[in-house]
Amino acid sequence: MTDALTFSPDVVLLDIEGTISSQSYVVDVMYPYVRDHLPGYLAARRGDPVIERILADAAALAGPGADPVEAMLGWLAEDKKAPPLKKAQGLIWEAGYAEGAFRGHIYEDAHAALVRWRAAGVPLFIFSSGSVQAQVQFFENNAAGDLRGLFSGHFDTDIGAKVETESYRRIAAAIGVAPDRLLFFSDNPRELVAATAAGLPVVHVLREDVASDPRFPEIRSFEEVTLRTAPAAE
Repeated sequence: MTDALTFSPDVVLLDIEGTISSQSYVVDVMYPYVRDHLPGYLAARRGDPVIERILADAAALAGPGADPVEAMLGWLAEDKKAPPLKKAQGLIWEAGYAEGAFRGHIYEDAHAALVRWRAAGVPLFIFSSGSVQAQVQFFENNAAGDLRGLFSGHFDTDIGAKVETESYRRIAAAIGVAPDRLLFFSDNPRELVAATAAGLPVVHVLREDVASDPRFPEIRSFEEVTLRTAPAAE
């Protein structure tokens, strides 16, 4: 059991998988859907400028002679955060949501905290390796309902990798908040190291089998966090 934590941020930045949503749900349900549908989805849409750009970017990233579709399937198996894969993933998940194949998942304690913080006037932002499109779909088609209204904005790896310090500086600048007023929650210590180096206060979220790390304040539930902050202007 961790001790209760109190912070006074102006803005909150959150990871998705393993932080406010179950990583195992994404890995066991949503990733296999992409794996099973990616080749056919892309083949059926050849000539579409968006698909052609994804394939061209994947081919460039994979290297000379590589098949872009096979490369993306390999990246998916490795959980590599490759931008072309993430863009294709978002499109395929959109189709899956439309078919009712799955719904986004959010932990009850996280949902309750986000609703409470948003009602108190705290702007909430997401930073995920999934594309902004995929993030919006995830919250729109969520088992807890349409959650899009909770968030003031979204960032993906177009702004930089999640393990790079400069990404967090760019996010703070884009939001218009000092880094030390931007509180970041993640289950990934490498992301927390990068955010800390950028000046952000951080919280390590211990979900599923994530191990404790003495470098960071930690929680097992968002019920263990209290925010004391005046509403920030948006």
